[in-house]
Order: sequence, then C-alpha cells, then structure tokens
Amino acid sequence: MRQLIRILFFLILTMLPAFSAVEGNIQYTIPIDYTKLNQNELEKKAEFYYGMALKSSDGNINKEMTSALNLYMILCRKCPDNIIYPVRLGRLYDLCGMDKYAKGCFYKAMGINKSRPESYFYLGEFFYKREQYKDALNMYKRAFKKGYFKHYETLYKIGDIYEKFGDTEASLRYLRKAAEISPNNELDNKIIRVENADNNNKEYYSDTRIRLIER
Repeated sequence: MRQLIRILFFLILTMLPAFSAVEGNIQYTIPIDYTKLNQNELEKKAEFYYGMALKSSDGNINKEMTSALNLYMILCRKCPDNIIYPVRLGRLYDLCGMDKYAKGCFYKAMGINKSRPESYFYLGEFFYKREQYKDALNMYKRAFKKGYFKHYETLYKIGDIYEKFGDTEASLRYLRKAAEISPNNELDNKIIRVENADNNNKEYYSDTRIRLIER
C-alpha cells in the first residue's frame, strides 16, 4: 500500500506543469518544461514499457508498469488531444486494480473524441472483467456503433453477454458475425451450444403458446 501511495504521488506530480513540495515550513517549486521533451522518444519508450506491462502484469505494480504509467502521464500532459494516451493509461490502471483512475481515463478519452470506439470498448472490458455485464454491454454496443462493427472482440463479447442474459437469438447474431471475421473451433462450439439453447427456447415458447390457445 505504501509503495502504491508513493507511486500515485509521483504520478500526480508528473502531470503538472509545475509542482510544489512542502517540507516543514519550506515550500519548493520544481518546474517541468514539457516542450523540451522529445515526443517520438517518449512514445517509443511508452509503447515498449506498455507492451511489457501488459505481458508481465499480475495485478502488482512492477518496474515496467511504473515506467509505462509515468510515460503516459507525461504524454497525456504533453498532448492532451491524443485519445490513445488516456486509453492506454486507463488500461494500465485497470491492470493495477485502480478502478477510479481507470474509469476516469476512459471517460477523459471519450471527452476528447466521442466518435472513436477505443474508449468505449476498453471501458466495456473494464466492466466485463468485474462481471458488471449490463454496463459492459452498453459500452460494447456503443463501440460497435462508433466503428467496431467488424471488431472480433467487440462482437464476441456482445454475443457472450447476450448468452448470459438468455437472449440466444441476439447472441447468435453477434457470434456469427464474429465467426465471419475470425473463425475458430472454440467459437464454433460456443455457437453450437447457443443454437441448441435457442432451439430449446423456441420449442418451449411454442409449446407454451399451444397450451394457451387450447385453453
């Protein structure tokens, strides 16, 4: 916990164009000039540590995660109109289990550009991982409408959530679209299972309708 607090404090400081540290009765001001930082180098380093963090993260904050967080904090400050930076920062916070910060980054990305699908998709992933399926479905469907209509993970997750909700017809509609993009045995088996459930649902409602008519 202490390590997490220290890292958070450092990250907050790096976001500011200048920050103050108070020690006793003395206040220090340390300016940070972002204009002198090379964006290309920052991006290369950020992408490297981001990839390492995604591979190595087990819920703990390691050096790769810390480096990626620091660099994307700086990039967010340096290029506030770039939607990718807060999205990636949100994913990193999500991996750390820092829910409030993760959601804040995704919503910030939505505010930068409401027409891009990335922030909606990854906020959907955030909710899906926490089994908040109603919220996840809402975000995935918004990502779908914003351009992820041929995005395998979006289609699969929508179909999967509809299966969980018992809406087999809607589930099959999205799972079959996902199969068109990236067919695989696991998905084929899932579609067969949902098709069987859909047939059972239709038989049940058909039998129920007949009984109601006979009455």
